[in-house]
Amino acid sequence: MLSLVVGGLRTRWASLLGGFLALALGAGMLTATGLGLAAALDPPPRAPERFASSPVVVLGQDRLTVEVRRGPGTALISRPLDRPQPVDTGVLRELRARWTLTGAGTAAPDAVGLDAPVAEVRAVVGDRAQVLTGADRRRADPGHEADTRELTGLNALLGTTGGVAAFVSVFVVASVFAFSVALRRREFGLLRTAGATPAQVRRLLLAEAAVLGVTASAAGCALGALAAPPMARALVARELAPAWFATAAGGSAGWPYHAAFWTGLVVALAGAAAAAHRAGRTGPTAVLREADVDRDVLPAGRALLGAGLLATGLGLLFWTYGTEPEALLKRKTYTTLPMLLIGGAALLAPLLVRPVARLLPVPGGGAVGLLVRANAAAAVRRTSAVAAPVLVTVALAGTLFGASESVARAKEAEARERTAASYAAEAGPTSLFVRDGAEAVVKYRARAVADPAAFAGLARLPVVAGDLRDLDDRSIVVNEEFERRRVGEEVEVWRADGSGPVRLRVAAVLARGTGDNGPYVTRAQAPGTAPDRPDRLEPGAEPRPVNQAARAGLRLLLGLVLLYTVIALASTLLMATSVRGGELAALRLAGATRAQALRAVTGEALLAVAVGAVLGVAVTAAVLGALGAALAALSAPVTLALPWAETGAAAAVCAAVAVAASALPAWRLSR
Repeated sequence: MLSLVVGGLRTRWASLLGGFLALALGAGMLTATGLGLAAALDPPPRAPERFASSPVVVLGQDRLTVEVRRGPGTALISRPLDRPQPVDTGVLRELRARWTLTGAGTAAPDAVGLDAPVAEVRAVVGDRAQVLTGADRRRADPGHEADTRELTGLNALLGTTGGVAAFVSVFVVASVFAFSVALRRREFGLLRTAGATPAQVRRLLLAEAAVLGVTASAAGCALGALAAPPMARALVARELAPAWFATAAGGSAGWPYHAAFWTGLVVALAGAAAAAHRAGRTGPTAVLREADVDRDVLPAGRALLGAGLLATGLGLLFWTYGTEPEALLKRKTYTTLPMLLIGGAALLAPLLVRPVARLLPVPGGGAVGLLVRANAAAAVRRTSAVAAPVLVTVALAGTLFGASESVARAKEAEARERTAASYAAEAGPTSLFVRDGAEAVVKYRARAVADPAAFAGLARLPVVAGDLRDLDDRSIVVNEEFERRRVGEEVEVWRADGSGPVRLRVAAVLARGTGDNGPYVTRAQAPGTAPDRPDRLEPGAEPRPVNQAARAGLRLLLGLVLLYTVIALASTLLMATSVRGGELAALRLAGATRAQALRAVTGEALLAVAVGAVLGVAVTAAVLGALGAALAALSAPVTLALPWAETGAAAAVCAAVAVAASALPAWRLSR
């Protein structure tokens, strides 16, 4: 068996090259992103800056701890504060009485350094503050919170990139394997005629997939280890990671290699499993009869899985819109939820390509156009194998760019509508911790108003109850997301520095909007805040640019998906066209010129790309339609951005690759 497998791989290396490249690229991306995650989750120790000369640092409490109900009893939960609290004055007095303090020149320092035995310092401080030593002293540095936020965003970006790489590689590898097996039906028929059992045919294909998976995954791990350091430098250059972020050459963590290698092997075996089952479940005569005719192109298992994914994706869209519409505005949702729709549509592509192809104009026109449409409808496997990766690319480009830019534009339009002034100093940002029932404490990003009367006169907030003019030092303006949102009710809150709790009366209630509608308090409930920079907010003003870091991350994802699509299209069309020598010869004998034969082949490829693009646009329309409905339900401006540039560029790249990958072998065969 092994010699047969190795001989088959050596003979058909060209047809399996696409699967090998897709697996190697996927394993490489998983390795590189895994090494990046390992470096972000366990950053290298860095010397403290603020208290570099102090062996011991006493830092004020930087977390709010509140007792909540858990079942029949209670439990303590913690939430991070915006900034550490000042060190308790009693602690400072006792420390000064025994040791010399560093950094204690201000009236209420948030941290002090000293050179003293740690055990004695802990005995003096107790639980009134935190005692830090070694690398933990960096927690007192000014940039520690900013680094933490950047690492959190970096983790999300790398995790999303790795997830998309795994998602797309599954479809690419499965598509390449399925089409490769479909082209080898005559070979399997001969094996069955020679006495091979269905189990032996299945084992042959799975063994080929295992050898391919092991070699490709190993190559991908090596590639990822080499790519991780330059990837880290690129992330720093684009301000997606802290300036000190780096991964070691080769990577020191072991788990990313294991995750990438075994994922690649599982993807290879999973991609070949369905094709192997199909190749082994029919008899010799049936296999030989199917060698030239596409029949049973959508097995029941694939149809059920595709319909299930599509129904689940649509159901989650409707359910999220009906129960939690604000979730549709979050990147985690509009990045992951479309994958269900994309997966379902890609699996059902053999069922969808014929009706979609009938609706599209056919390139070539005349007799060539008629031939293009007939061949595309007859060769469903070939058409769907080309359309599926295009669908994935166009849909991901449309949903990712469209949703992110739509949310950004809605936020900007909402900001312009919040005030009647041409220029305004926005209320200062702060945080409030609000008890949500007896079981939870929620941290809200809030705004602090310096002059409530001026605020009420200039603000154009979407008030659904109450009056902004009633805002004072003992009240709060909430939005509909709050549990207690009736005017006159009291809300228990803790301030950004952890002080409290205080009970504030609800003065007004706002619509939820995109998430920036409140809450609002006065400066008395937001110690240490300052107004934001003045912004031009008059109607017609140019909107702020979309977050460039997020844009760079999306471009990285789109580039990755496009690379996968190029591999899938090139390998599929090279395989498909290379076995059409007899068909092209028949065309020439029927009177077709060489140019007409080439036009027919490339026209089929373009039609398949167009089918995939149309299906991708349909998925994009469903996601953006749900997003628009969610914005309307939240009383936010509905400003949907249709990413024609991104989807058009993705479709154009797919079309160019499809034409080249089909024209080159057709030109050689039609000589």
